[in-house]
Amino acid sequence: MSIHPTAIIDKQAQIGEGVRIGPYSIIEGDTAIGEGCEIGPHVIVHSYTSLGERCRVHSGAVLGDLPQDIGFKGAESYVRIGSDCVIREGVTIHRGTAPGTSTEVGDGCFLMAFSHLGHNVRMGRNVIMANGALCGGYVEVGDQVFISGNVVVHQFCRIGRLAMLSGNSGISKDLPPYCVTVGCSRNTVGSLNVVGMRRGGLPPDARKIVKSAFQILYRSGLNADQAIAVIKEKLPNEPASEFVEFIEGSKRGICGGHVREGEQDSG
Repeated sequence: MSIHPTAIIDKQAQIGEGVRIGPYSIIEGDTAIGEGCEIGPHVIVHSYTSLGERCRVHSGAVLGDLPQDIGFKGAESYVRIGSDCVIREGVTIHRGTAPGTSTEVGDGCFLMAFSHLGHNVRMGRNVIMANGALCGGYVEVGDQVFISGNVVVHQFCRIGRLAMLSGNSGISKDLPPYCVTVGCSRNTVGSLNVVGMRRGGLPPDARKIVKSAFQILYRSGLNADQAIAVIKEKLPNEPASEFVEFIEGSKRGICGGHVREGEQDSG
């Protein structure tokens, strides 16, 4: 263990073996820092925050501060961060709002500089979130999602597995699995995340099924309900059924398709 003499560590903090804590960082009580973590300078880890093993937290990050929610009444709530995460400069992650609730980050996530997770966000494994991206309260992010720079995700939105949000885009509706938003746009799907699917290990046959489901959903001229019925009939197996489950579980509606010349928006 290596703790800089200017760091302030509460006696009630649980610090694992091999942890390194840099200058002027503050670790409050009722926290847990897993083995092998590296905490850079000027980091604040507030109470009720836990980090798994081997996380790297860079300068000026603030983890576990109070939620920016007028409904918060001061109850005990949490931030839970998995293992092997990288949290870059100025990242902010806020606690849950209701008593006993939490904001959760899965293993292997990479949160770049000045990105933000609001209260009660649930982030899956191996998510990449680029500089300046913002997730509002209660957002759900699937595994292996890529959120590009300066993206804005409205509260309560859901993002499906292996989806990608292009730079400067925003969503206030749910983004289905494997889909890519159009840059500098709102609630608009432009294509499939083919590179992400390959990196995520989807074999060619599975990618072909996803492409067929995407064509039915966004290029057939059918509305979402009609498209889902066709997908269920023609493509009943995984991974097309992931589209179906995601869309049927949507409460906000899903992002629409990019309207090409001569086409109608089928989203």
